[in-house]
Amino acid sequence: MVREVLKRPLLTEKATLQAEKGIYHFEVLPDTNKIEIAQAVARKFGVAVKSVQTSWRKPKHKTQNTRKGVRRGIKQGYKKAIVHLEAGQTIDIFAPVEAKDKGAL
Repeated sequence: MVREVLKRPLLTEKATLQAEKGIYHFEVLPDTNKIEIAQAVARKFGVAVKSVQTSWRKPKHKTQNTRKGVRRGIKQGYKKAIVHLEAGQTIDIFAPVEAKDKGAL
């Protein structure tokens, strides 16, 4: 059984600018390595992966002052993968969303 390594694509301003250069950002499972990430991207999108970089996003502590007192919480951290594709390769990240929208109406 093949497990789903990629959780979701990270769609930030920096990530969309780098997507034009063939660099894509994904949130991945915490226990995956670079080889598994490269194989998952190649299998899911049918592209050739040149390299993978991984990093951890630290959890952020949040505080909210309300009339009833102070609420404290933590915004979860996650593992991020930056995938570099071979020259000329692209991934259409918005394709599943567009297909879902067309089918709903």
